[in-house]
Amino acid sequence: MAADNAELSKDKVLDALRAVRGPELEGNIVDLGLVSDVFISDAKVYFSITVPAERARELDPLRAAAERVVKDIPGVKGAMVALTADRKAGAPAPRAPAPGAPASGTAPGRPPAAGAHSHPHPHPNFNSSANAAPRGPVKAGIPGVGAIIAVASGKGGVGKSTTSANLALALHANGLRVGILDADIYGPSMPRLLKISGRPEQIGGKTIKPMENYGLKVMSMGFLVDEEVAMIWRGPMIQSALLQMLREVAWGELDVLVVDMPPGTGDAQLTMAQQVPLAGAVIVSTPQDLALIDARKGLAMFRKVEVPVLGIVENMSYFIAPDTGARYDIFGHGGARNEAERIGVPFLGEVPLTIAIRETSDAGTPLVALEPDGPVAAVYREIATKVWEQVSAAKADTSRDMPSIVFE
Repeated sequence: MAADNAELSKDKVLDALRAVRGPELEGNIVDLGLVSDVFISDAKVYFSITVPAERARELDPLRAAAERVVKDIPGVKGAMVALTADRKAGAPAPRAPAPGAPASGTAPGRPPAAGAHSHPHPHPNFNSSANAAPRGPVKAGIPGVGAIIAVASGKGGVGKSTTSANLALALHANGLRVGILDADIYGPSMPRLLKISGRPEQIGGKTIKPMENYGLKVMSMGFLVDEEVAMIWRGPMIQSALLQMLREVAWGELDVLVVDMPPGTGDAQLTMAQQVPLAGAVIVSTPQDLALIDARKGLAMFRKVEVPVLGIVENMSYFIAPDTGARYDIFGHGGARNEAERIGVPFLGEVPLTIAIRETSDAGTPLVALEPDGPVAAVYREIATKVWEQVSAAKADTSRDMPSIVFE
């Protein structure tokens, strides 16, 4: 892949990486075939290192060494390195450690895509719930962020990103300090939806200052790579990118961080659900049966990993003709409400399909920001109120459950 800087090339990166010894201190990681294809964008270098799944934690210093070597190359602005924890075909999964024994690898049954992330010290929730205690490991929060809400859908094309942007703006309009993370690595939408361009600033070479518009703090892979660049990454690279955009961004003090999840139930969703303390998930669906089938998959995934489902939004619920005012249920109507009642989760509201939503989204002026007192903005603000009431109630219940400390 072509580098953005003529002096910085894939060959130069690989030459530098030959100084990093292999896992057994024999040979180097390049000649041993452990380094993936190297991706360079805006003088930032991305690649992964393949290691045995059961040794992922043990070999994280190797990842850190490779990252240091690349960052020392003249012209490199940053490096994102992941461990790809691949297990050879037919190899048995490592046994779970005995109670009290330190874990040395990934948990049994963990898919190969879930490798170690890019921090020098593995996250305490690296192992899956298969090895967890009954209550599960404590997931490290984001300093200064009060609550993290995921907006998800089982499939693309249901208006999830538009819903995420307008929900974040509605929470802000309701008086909260709000950030939004665009977790769709392959198809980031927030730069266009929120009319933000340019590159984020680095603070002290360690953290990134989020971009801002409409009162929101925003982070997206779309700020880091060119719009035309095709992101062809394996699961561990996605995991590393997401965790860096979460934990290495100077979010400041936020009441809530809204995460626009990619469609489906893949690596990005599992990373967020398993390694981030989500306050809950909002599921977006259109009314028709096919969309609801996929929405059920998203619901099932969040329930399986014990993330509260805050409710379902029926997007494109109905269409009002701008010339006659006549209503048309183009995709049917009420399917998401019925599904919510059937499975016992809150129904958050119906968002109409309007030409204004499409036009303002394309123009980067979301309707809640452009017409905060309009009828559609009122729908989003009501949804935001219902979501925040649930999050606040859950936080209050958690506080009541905390043991008190008495000084005598």
